[in-house]
Amino acid sequence: MTSKQVKARFGAVRTTAGAVRPVSGARITGGLLHDWQRRNGTATIPHTIERLRAAGNLTNLSRLLEPDPAPYRGLYPFLDTDLYKTLEGLAYELGDGDEQPREFYEEVVGLLERVQAEDGYLNSFFQDPAAARKPWQDPAWGHELYNLGHLIQAAVAANRRMGDDRLLRVAVRFADLVVRRFGEEGLCGHPEVEMALVELFRETGERRYLIQAGRFVDRRGTGRLKHSIFPGDYFQDHVPFRELPSVTGHAVRMAYLAAGAADVFLETGDRTLFDALERLWDDMVASKLYITGGLGSRHSDEAIGDRYELPPERAYSETCAAIAVMQWAWRMFLATGGAKYLDAFERVLYNAYAVGLSRDGRAFFYDNPLQRRPDHEQRSGAEAGGEPLRRAWFGCACCPPNIVRWMAQLADYVAAERDGAVLIANYAAARIETAAVALAVETAYPWDGDVRVTVERAPEEAYGLVLRVPGWAANVTAAVNGEPCAAEPDGDWLTLERRWAAGDEVRLHFPMPVRAHGSHPYLDATRGTVSLARGPLVYCVEQRDSPLASVDDLVIGVPDIAAAGVERRDDAVVLRVEAAAAPPVSAELYPEYPGPPEQPRTRAGTTFVPYFLWGNGDPGAMRVWVRTS
Repeated sequence: MTSKQVKARFGAVRTTAGAVRPVSGARITGGLLHDWQRRNGTATIPHTIERLRAAGNLTNLSRLLEPDPAPYRGLYPFLDTDLYKTLEGLAYELGDGDEQPREFYEEVVGLLERVQAEDGYLNSFFQDPAAARKPWQDPAWGHELYNLGHLIQAAVAANRRMGDDRLLRVAVRFADLVVRRFGEEGLCGHPEVEMALVELFRETGERRYLIQAGRFVDRRGTGRLKHSIFPGDYFQDHVPFRELPSVTGHAVRMAYLAAGAADVFLETGDRTLFDALERLWDDMVASKLYITGGLGSRHSDEAIGDRYELPPERAYSETCAAIAVMQWAWRMFLATGGAKYLDAFERVLYNAYAVGLSRDGRAFFYDNPLQRRPDHEQRSGAEAGGEPLRRAWFGCACCPPNIVRWMAQLADYVAAERDGAVLIANYAAARIETAAVALAVETAYPWDGDVRVTVERAPEEAYGLVLRVPGWAANVTAAVNGEPCAAEPDGDWLTLERRWAAGDEVRLHFPMPVRAHGSHPYLDATRGTVSLARGPLVYCVEQRDSPLASVDDLVIGVPDIAAAGVERRDDAVVLRVEAAAAPPVSAELYPEYPGPPEQPRTRAGTTFVPYFLWGNGDPGAMRVWVRTS
């Protein structure tokens, strides 16, 4: 390879097959996602760089250049991955012209080039001659291939977005070592490298990387991943992937594995993989996904629970799992063109993912409960102590740099294309450009359901503009150049095919009433409660917005929901609901039923805020699920 000076075109995922293809020529130009991306560049990335330096992530590498290396800093052998995820985010920032993080990027890339072993191996923990464990001795917990996966993804991003192939050279040397060493029998401990190897195949054209990714998927289920604490299903190694009846085990590992298997399917067409993926997806959405899109209900093993085991108060719902579910959802959409996967993507994006970051961009949730008692403390990511709200950093800091890289690449998930048509997959103020068309999208989504699409460039022949109709939307209207659209949505899509001209305009309107959601009767933890939503946003009530009583005593009825209104608060849309305060309850834990007659209830207007904005003030109680009468 030689250094390239030309900025590459493609984004995070570049499939060579599938029902639709990702559009990388999109840029977010305004609205909430643009605000998030700006905050990422001005606050979260500088904060992340500062914390990585303070935590010793860089010195863990640089010490290996010394004849007598200082001790490794940190509790876990996989801290290099935090640098790699950050580098991936920086590649997007630098590729878009933000030079602020250049110095850190250059420093880390230079370190990696110098520290990499002659055979291609690279790991700041295991390369230390004094390390208690040697390379490749601990497949269950060593995370070496997990680290490699994030290195590859950073390298591909740098090559595509910046035209800088230095990191790609490092990643290729390490990947080639893995292909030689693991071959047909090797086993990956923590899934993630599967996605990365497929993307490396897409970037280089070298089929050996795709073959190795497929082998890692195929080898799961042999029962060889053993650990003194964790059972086989924690690693998804108790049953071959194609035979898994349901999503199980460590939530992040499960979703990363599924996303990697989806990538393998996209490039090989192996229907046995797709059949398993579809079964697992349907199982997850039907019985194991929180209303916020969060995955993982158990703090123990950071695991997915049984069917309908979704307690809101102790939800784990790790931020990294939210990102992994979006990666899986996007690949399923590319494979099928199915909008149901985008509905899940959107739900996760605006709720389970967005809540992981504070409003100022400098503090993080690792786990994301849907209820907080007044005295509850977050005990995130196996940290020894708890805190009332978000943390500035973690000893196991996988989530913060994951937020950074995902925020930086959001434009890659706005649109897709197929022969003769472009699809708007996720709504945001954006400019979308393909070889055939250029579109300008204006919208205040998700606060508002009005969308305007202006054609800036189009082919001479008829061309399709395909617009997603979100699963929550009803009574959708559309107009072309001011004339009501005769076309009706076909399921989850509105397809407009005609000869377009520059200046043509499509207007969509998605009404956004306040909705109330109940839960499946088998979901015992939320029986007798409702959750409020508007558009793709799930809402919650915090104690500071409850003038009546504890949020645990709030009751809302069907008429209250029907009469709910919306207001602007700062830069968000909040809900105003007339709620009642239940009378004081008996202090007895198990009183005799039915008890004395209920007393009249006091009523007052109560504010519900988007779930992703909770916890940005003083600590206090919070609920997504509120009692209903």
